[in-house]
Amino acid sequence: MKWTCASYEFDAKMPILMGILNVTPDSFSDGGHYASVEAAVAHAEQMAAEGAAIIDVGGESTRSGADPVDPAEEWRRIGDVVQALVERGLCVSVDTRHAEVAAKAVEAGAAIINDVSGFCDPAMVEVARASDVGCVVMHMKGDPATMQQHAEYDDVVAEVRDYLTGRCAELEAAGIAHERLCIDPGPGFAKTPQQTTELMRNLHELARLGYPVMCAVSRKGFIGRAYGIDDPLERDEASAAEALLACELGASVVRTHNVAATAKALEGLRPYVLLGLGSNVALVAEPGEETEAKIAQLNLAIAQLCTLPDSQIVDIAPFYGSEPAYYDDQDEFVNTVVLMRSGLPPRELLGCLHAIENGLGRIREVENGPRTLDIDILDYQLYAFATDDLVLPHPRVTERDFVVKPLLDLLPGHVLADGTPVGQVPEAERVGRAWKLQG
Repeated sequence: MKWTCASYEFDAKMPILMGILNVTPDSFSDGGHYASVEAAVAHAEQMAAEGAAIIDVGGESTRSGADPVDPAEEWRRIGDVVQALVERGLCVSVDTRHAEVAAKAVEAGAAIINDVSGFCDPAMVEVARASDVGCVVMHMKGDPATMQQHAEYDDVVAEVRDYLTGRCAELEAAGIAHERLCIDPGPGFAKTPQQTTELMRNLHELARLGYPVMCAVSRKGFIGRAYGIDDPLERDEASAAEALLACELGASVVRTHNVAATAKALEGLRPYVLLGLGSNVALVAEPGEETEAKIAQLNLAIAQLCTLPDSQIVDIAPFYGSEPAYYDDQDEFVNTVVLMRSGLPPRELLGCLHAIENGLGRIREVENGPRTLDIDILDYQLYAFATDDLVLPHPRVTERDFVVKPLLDLLPGHVLADGTPVGQVPEAERVGRAWKLQG
């Protein structure tokens, strides 16, 4: 997945660090620290040296209850800083909800508009449409002064997901390309600490939308509540731990005050692995309940995947029924795809998967023939190789309908480790026609 921001293009498969530069007197943790242009530029250069690919410049505090800032004053605070950073060759993002400020920043060379109001202002949409900058689309209800009065949800994850889906669809309809959009669930914005925690623990639901997902939790109040840290300046280590967790769940852009601590934490990010699971032999099934029995067997296998060392399941696709492929004289299959993070090397993981298959009665008598359980490594991040016992990515991923459909449910537009787009083979040309059984 690529995120295109003017002349910059970021590979969202790996975390992209965005350093926070607040040129404000009243931001909740660092207000007044970088009030002069010299101090702001020095801090930006330090963050870039520590690993920040983007510097996010803000001139208005959006903390809860903050007073609004006139656009002219906001630009007075950030204009010289934006220009100085652009002149130094840095990728600049402008953190603003005012179209007037965004337009001036883009004219000065900023490559990203980070709008906490989610591009709800038609004038801001026009600024984005008329340029080629990247856009961070955030969820918030109300405005910074009133947002905590609106922290009411029946299902915060579903409502934020659906809002961002709708906003991005509207922006694309307005002429802003899909690859320019990044989504931010807005932790702490019109959300209680409990709601924010629930949202951040379910970021995989947002990753399914097919846009880069931002993790913007740095020093936020929910971290203070969860970790018992009252002083925002003391929350950097906990913020870095939350960033790592968010990236394991699918976040790809991390907005942070402390770039060095975050970069250090992200060294522990495990590669993602996509596993394809299938079954067409039910060991125990009443007549007419064979499909349910096959699903039960796949669930048993998924439960055993949960016990693998140094591994964690992130997401599971819906179950699909499919016609047999390659060997026709057998029953229909039930299939799914599992997305996980793992520190196990590919061959060690393969041995674990074979042990699960064998434990659930796998018999290898006929190639592509009937089986109680099949688990294939479809794609393993950063690995592309071929040996006698393992080829990565799996050489038949893109030709199998029963793999492509559930995989794209999890990761729309996914590109394999060797650069192959998963959806490159037209559906009519794939083998093993698949249909969704349940969501």
